[in-house]
Amino acid sequence: MTWIDPAYLRPRLLRRPEESHKGDYGHLLIVAGCQTMPGAAVLATAAAVRSGCGLVTLHSTSRALQAVVGRCPSAMLSEEPGEAFSRIPVPMDRYSAIAVGPGLGRRPETEDALLMLLNVAKSRRMPVVIDADALNILSEVPDWQDCLPMGAVLTPHLGELRRLLPGEDGELESRVQALCADAGCTLVMKGFHTKIFTPDGNCLVNTTGNPGLAKGGCGDVLTGLLGGLLARGYASADAAALAVWLHGRAGDLLTEERTAEAYASMDLVDYLYRGFRELYYED
Repeated sequence: MTWIDPAYLRPRLLRRPEESHKGDYGHLLIVAGCQTMPGAAVLATAAAVRSGCGLVTLHSTSRALQAVVGRCPSAMLSEEPGEAFSRIPVPMDRYSAIAVGPGLGRRPETEDALLMLLNVAKSRRMPVVIDADALNILSEVPDWQDCLPMGAVLTPHLGELRRLLPGEDGELESRVQALCADAGCTLVMKGFHTKIFTPDGNCLVNTTGNPGLAKGGCGDVLTGLLGGLLARGYASADAAALAVWLHGRAGDLLTEERTAEAYASMDLVDYLYRGFRELYYED
């Protein structure tokens, strides 16, 4: 077991060369939101554009895209023609990572499109963070583990994890470790002291976060941030570790200033920079 703290993270931080441009820092595709849940797409996109990656494209429905424009003017937009995710954007070769799941809904056409998206990512060896409705869809697919691209990061809370890996709770972590080893994936088990399980059998335990994060939308922020770090070039386990620490640190700072009751998930986005600053500019 390894604790995720500044001493663990600082040696793993990526730096930005003086001579560089946005194309050097990756392009994240976010597939999130639907006509009835546009906010999830806003939260994920807002976090992604603050992750350090070069470009962010949101693929979603018209209502979600309209909501994102004012909050994230630097994000690019790819419109889904239906009421929910039903087709993958093309061409896919422009993207370096994918974040999929928040607010997707669970329509049959969404399941088909998700499996197609994961198949493309698998064939292109593209890192993917899979969350929320995407996890719930996968839990109903036979042999769903075979759909995972190498290096995928799964971010379930306990309820989603139980659906993915049914069985006795006392053996849940053993099943998670077996999944990560067999599928070559990283799994973020969200909760108090979030744990990250890696393909090599390691377990990383986060040292930030508090009950104020137990609010709708906080997971969407984590997904966008983690996806942006994957696009930025971090390896799966390092991206996951950095994301959960920054996410939790933002929550800790907000709790100190506003109490755990009185901040919303969007407030986390505006505090992410403070965790980055602590890591990059050690006192």
